[in-house]
Amino acid sequence: MKWFSFKLSTFAFLFMLAASSVYAANELLTFDNEELRERYLQLSFEFRCPKCLNQNVADSNAPISEDIRQKTYEMLHQGFSDQEIVDYMVDRYTEFVIYKPQMSFLTIWLWILPFGLLFAGLLVVWQIVSKPNSEATETISAEDSERLKKLLEDQ
Repeated sequence: MKWFSFKLSTFAFLFMLAASSVYAANELLTFDNEELRERYLQLSFEFRCPKCLNQNVADSNAPISEDIRQKTYEMLHQGFSDQEIVDYMVDRYTEFVIYKPQMSFLTIWLWILPFGLLFAGLLVVWQIVSKPNSEATETISAEDSERLKKLLEDQ
């Protein structure tokens, strides 16, 4: 019985050791210089994983994140600029893949519309507050004034 227990515990230990090595796998990428490596790291932190919830591709283990990191690595080694890589990723995965949306005709309205609505609301409030009182007192003629005095005196 001891022999069986020893085999079982040894098997369990080896299994756990093998399983932990899967999680310890890391990307082993080689770069020509430190600047290229820094650009790669910065881009991988700027790109958002399309599958994960608000996680960058540098921290994600999703297969799509691995593809984005690999494509970024390849494009950097082919001499593409950072902006060209960002444009490629946006074309392929939409604007969701970047944390900082690019300024375009569609996104400018996200910045202008709230201020425009605030200005319009303030204009409406100002119009309501500065509007002259519609129940303005009317002046009465001298004849009506005399008649009113007469009526008041009779009481």
